[in-house]
Amino acid sequence: MEIQPQYVSLGMLLQGRLFRIPQYQRAYSWRQKQRKELFEDIRRTWIRGGDSSHFMATIVGLRRNKVTIITDEHQLIDVVDGQQRITTLIFRTIILKAISKALDRSEPLGKRVGRDLDEILVKPDEASLLLLQTNHDTSDYFADYLRTGNHVPSDSAQTFADRELLGAMEDCEQFVLEWHGNSIPLTDLVNLLKNRLTFILHEIDDEALVYTVFEVLNSRGLSVAWFDRLKSNLMAIVFEADTGNRNEIIDEIHQLWTGIYRRVGMRIELSTEALRFAATLRLEDQPNRPLGEEDAVRLLESQSRGGPARVIKTTKWLKAVTEAVDKLISDHRNNAVTRIGQARLVATAVHLRQDLSKNEKGKILRRWENVTFRIYGMFDKDARTAVGEYVRLAWRIVNKNISVSKILEELSEIGAEFPIDGAVKNMRKRNCYSDWQQQLRYFLFRYEEHLAGEAGQGFNNEQWNRIWEASAADSIEHILPQSSESKCVHWLGNLLMLPPKLNSKLGAKPPKAKAGEYAKTGLLAAQEVVDRLPRWRRRAIEDRETKLLQWALQEWAD
Repeated sequence: MEIQPQYVSLGMLLQGRLFRIPQYQRAYSWRQKQRKELFEDIRRTWIRGGDSSHFMATIVGLRRNKVTIITDEHQLIDVVDGQQRITTLIFRTIILKAISKALDRSEPLGKRVGRDLDEILVKPDEASLLLLQTNHDTSDYFADYLRTGNHVPSDSAQTFADRELLGAMEDCEQFVLEWHGNSIPLTDLVNLLKNRLTFILHEIDDEALVYTVFEVLNSRGLSVAWFDRLKSNLMAIVFEADTGNRNEIIDEIHQLWTGIYRRVGMRIELSTEALRFAATLRLEDQPNRPLGEEDAVRLLESQSRGGPARVIKTTKWLKAVTEAVDKLISDHRNNAVTRIGQARLVATAVHLRQDLSKNEKGKILRRWENVTFRIYGMFDKDARTAVGEYVRLAWRIVNKNISVSKILEELSEIGAEFPIDGAVKNMRKRNCYSDWQQQLRYFLFRYEEHLAGEAGQGFNNEQWNRIWEASAADSIEHILPQSSESKCVHWLGNLLMLPPKLNSKLGAKPPKAKAGEYAKTGLLAAQEVVDRLPRWRRRAIEDRETKLLQWALQEWAD
């Protein structure tokens, strides 16, 4: 079948079509940086004037059935493969809605343009949307916005995909407000968007051809995430196979990818780590370093050659690894230990071992936690340290099913070069604020946990849940203010974790003026400081540092 790409404006693209994004595709993932870049492209297109246009993206769509709404027929299109294509289309829809909200409908032109936009986004039956389905929108934020124009704040979202989707709504509304504030009619902006933003549309009937087109587009240098590229390459293998039950196999693989992307939509960093780890742990020979993304795709694709059964096996494995990495990331404690890949590979390998009990996994992860934080936290070693040791251990955990005692023994061997007494010495009178904020948060979390244990309290602190959700910088408090310019202001003994933004509220107040706010937090480490605040000088900072490091000497030993 001959494929005829069409060069279309946004207005032409939306005419007579309804779009759907299947669940087995990646969710909306543009961040504020990409949105701002597009706003700048729109502004530059306006400034150039005349017949200038801006190319947006290539849309690869799979034609489905026709949908009749009242008396009009619409072609239903599944937007398939390509994060850039999916996010661009969703973003365009959001900005059109933001304009529709802001138009002055008391004027005839504004009323007419607003009505036209409304009918593009929500069809005359008042139920059908231009985008019938957006994937992994767990709270129906997108559909509600198109229908009502209302949305909740982005910081209330529970997943990365939802947060960025809501952020797009906020950013688009702000962009429209600024455009109107520059005394340029919003109707001119609608004209620009509909007629001077352009796309190449590949509208295809046969799903098998979708992946041929996608492969051609990739070969031409389009930016596609390696994770998404692997999916398309695996689907191409299935479509090339001559099997009698191909449709059932495709449905099964689509369901697997639905589960994978549901996880990936929760956390931005998940797909890259899952892809690299999945391939590294599938190497036939024991590796010495984690594979990069490109090499990971090549390996997993090569292992899937030979038919749909191998594709299913690879996809199930990737799903298992994605779930294991998600388990690591969702646990604030384990996720905070380090961002160093080879060390995180070991924790992921432990989560993948189905034969280990919860207690056995907990014991191993505690040893991993202590050894790993000593190396990359307290000694502050970089990613070149202990690469082979961690990677080889992770591979053996998965591929050789080594025992719990052997895993513990090898972790201790990795940590032997980095003893706890040396780690503690390295932290004394050191700047524990600049470039050490993530590590500091984890260190002081463990200390709060210790104090709760000493007090006989179960540790499930709501304040700490808030601290984990915000950036570390939003919660780090200098007891003696930074404005004092004391040499010890960044020492461990002068640093405390408070609920987000409270440190900014306290500002440069003297220590004794902060006692009341510290006490209100209910945090045991803050309460411990309160009694000494009236005389908080260098001696008090040194005493607290010594106390914390004496505790660390026991806490992070094997």
